[in-house]
Amino acid sequence: MHWILLILGGLFETAFASCLGKAKETTGTTATLWMAGFFVSLSISMFLLYKATQTLPIGTAYAVWTGIGAVGTVIVGIIFFKEPADFWRLFFITTLVASIVGLRYVSE
Repeated sequence: MHWILLILGGLFETAFASCLGKAKETTGTTATLWMAGFFVSLSISMFLLYKATQTLPIGTAYAVWTGIGAVGTVIVGIIFFKEPADFWRLFFITTLVASIVGLRYVSE
């Protein structure tokens, strides 16, 4: 159950990073709404990380949480923000995913 909370927390980390990207691109009320989404996503993400660390080791949980957020943010950047998707970028994202999965399987 705590791994599910941690994965959800990582997805909300992706959401808050994406909201920052959208807020940067807009002005006025639209930017304010994106910033509100940022703060809501941030709060949910941190709460889920907190709940997950009640049973998972903090080092593993934090690494997995940030890894999910990083991978998710890169994918969102490629799809929605037209960021480059060159070979080396995708290669290192793949190694990050492999590391996240590896941490999952070596943790108690």
